Amino acid sequence: MRASLRASLKLTSPHSLCAVRSSSFTTHLKDTTFFESANKDQMITRLCKENKFNEVLHILCDQRRLNEAIQLLERPETRTSATIFSTLLRICIQNRAFEEGKRVHESMKSSGFKPGVVISNRILDFYCKCDKPFDAHNLFVEMPERDLCSWNIMVSGFAKLGLIDEARKLFDEMGEKDNFSWTAMISGYVRCNKPECALELYRVMQRDENFKCNKFTISSALSASASIQSLRLGKEIHSHIVRTGLDSDAVVWSALSDMYGKCGSVDEARHIFDWTKDKDVVSWTAMIDRYFGDGRWEEGYLLFSCLMESGIRPNDFTFAGVLNACAHQTAEHLGKQVHGYMMRIGFDPCSFAASTLVHMYAKCGSVDSAYKVFKWLPRPDVVSWTSLINGYAQNGQPSEALRLFDLLLKSGTQPDHITFVGVLSACTHAGLVDEGLKYFYSIKEKHCLTHTADHYACVVDLLSRFGRFKEAEEIISQMPMKPDKFLWASLLGGCRVHGNVELAKKAAEALFEIEPENAATYVTIGNIYATAGKWTEVAKIRQVMEEKGVVKRPGISWINLQRKDYVFLVGDKSHPRSKEIYDFLGELWRRMKEEGYVPDIDNVLHDVEEEQKEQNLSYHSEKLAVAFGIIATPPGTQIKRKVQISSKVVHKCGFLSQFELSNFIGILAYPVQAGLAPDGSLKSQVFIEQAADALTEGRKQSS
Repeated sequence: MRASLRASLKLTSPHSLCAVRSSSFTTHLKDTTFFESANKDQMITRLCKENKFNEVLHILCDQRRLNEAIQLLERPETRTSATIFSTLLRICIQNRAFEEGKRVHESMKSSGFKPGVVISNRILDFYCKCDKPFDAHNLFVEMPERDLCSWNIMVSGFAKLGLIDEARKLFDEMGEKDNFSWTAMISGYVRCNKPECALELYRVMQRDENFKCNKFTISSALSASASIQSLRLGKEIHSHIVRTGLDSDAVVWSALSDMYGKCGSVDEARHIFDWTKDKDVVSWTAMIDRYFGDGRWEEGYLLFSCLMESGIRPNDFTFAGVLNACAHQTAEHLGKQVHGYMMRIGFDPCSFAASTLVHMYAKCGSVDSAYKVFKWLPRPDVVSWTSLINGYAQNGQPSEALRLFDLLLKSGTQPDHITFVGVLSACTHAGLVDEGLKYFYSIKEKHCLTHTADHYACVVDLLSRFGRFKEAEEIISQMPMKPDKFLWASLLGGCRVHGNVELAKKAAEALFEIEPENAATYVTIGNIYATAGKWTEVAKIRQVMEEKGVVKRPGISWINLQRKDYVFLVGDKSHPRSKEIYDFLGELWRRMKEEGYVPDIDNVLHDVEEEQKEQNLSYHSEKLAVAFGIIATPPGTQIKRKVQISSKVVHKCGFLSQFELSNFIGILAYPVQAGLAPDGSLKSQVFIEQAADALTEGRKQSS
């Protein structure tokens, strides 16, 4: 038999070994091809001819040729050792190769090999790390001998896979525990969003004199405190850290800083950060993000500058955090600096930081820059596509947004929930009601996605803006979830435009339940009643506001110039340059009326005189902010909005679109949108163009 085996082995090519053909179960090996260097394969050939299959397995394991090793292992002629089985299992664990590892386990059984507790523990670990906890448990039950490591593997494996109750049951059954056992269970509770259970178990461990918390246990307890934002408990753990001498460990310092930050004590987090030795990029990024999360933008930017000077290279998470902060603040000038720094040090254009660049430019209103970055990406992901689509939709280019969505589909990229928010918003701005409905229904029917509350709010906004209330009500009635405040507010806004009193009442009542303290709802429904001449209902609304102590707060607008915020109220004259601002707006208002513009005062507070209504509109806080931005910046400076400006401000700012605000982002979008609404707003756009020409001509004459 040995002679026939040796005779059947042959080297099929310089880079492929042997393969041993078998016509009978006991006399031949299965055809096998090995790919490696010729010298290695020649050695394997020689060893196979000498029936030294164990040595061959060692070589194959060293070369990590897993499938070939298992193929040889499965032959009945092969006699192997515990070392080979252990090595093969280790490779399977590293590669999460479940099918191959299962074959190794089956080979053990078929060969009659009886694994000891060490090999059995490795098999347990393999099943747990391949997400097969019940296979692991079956083996655990069958094991004739178990040690502490066996129990720890099962507790840790179950906890990491979210089977926290099963993990706790095993934990309680353990006769012997060590620090790993406690830490696995405590961290498992944190991972499964049960911080209270984690802290309770942590206290039990503290009371046991046989155990001392290590840095990993402490870190898990701090994470639990951070999850429930309990600064008191976090400080107690901090005191325990100092008493036990763990306050010099970098892992503990990082967890402490994270706890203080998430509990709202950012200054304490910074103190811990400053005292941390050997800070890495993760520590820096976390501290920068804490500042941004707390709205302390300047300190976050400053710390990022310190990071750049420290010599530590920022990672994708660092860049993404800073760029998102720039997007939130529409701080394009800072975003450009970060972009330039990224280009200088080099970064992966396929990374998510590159996608964040597209998002930053789009949110700042620079859709042209966003598009340039997008075109530079070798393989744009869905985040990049979505950011650009939303950028076009929010900045007055809905047709471009929809065109880009078509390109997304043709590229084979699968849109996500957020993509469709941008698409539906674009349809709203473009007045494409039927097209928007098609997109809405395609979310589920064509793209197999689930409708979210945002999708419903968008489509209700689309329908109600154009007076299609019956369809809006039908969609609301079919919602699988409870409508949120954004949906009801959209519906209420549509009812105000079209004077649908009954449906407005229904929307307002829903909003009263969700946020009874929001004065905007009371004012809006009160104005709807007033427009309809229902003064009794107006009186009731005012009475309810008085009884509940609801007060309409004055509108506040602000503009950021040279990284400083300037705040304005309606009729505000506290600014040092208020005379210039009011003179500028007064001249603008006069020229607008000369051109025939009639202000829409129907939706202003109805107990105010007509003249006062016009004055309130003329000196709206948003208009004051925009006017100050114009007179305080050089000609051609872009003034960008962070939120949609009201229609009254849009109409007035539109007069400036050709004269003063050459690139006021979004201003030209809304007159177009208003022109599509059946409320006469189309004429406003004509007045805008005429007045802009007149104002420009007047400026030429004065100069």
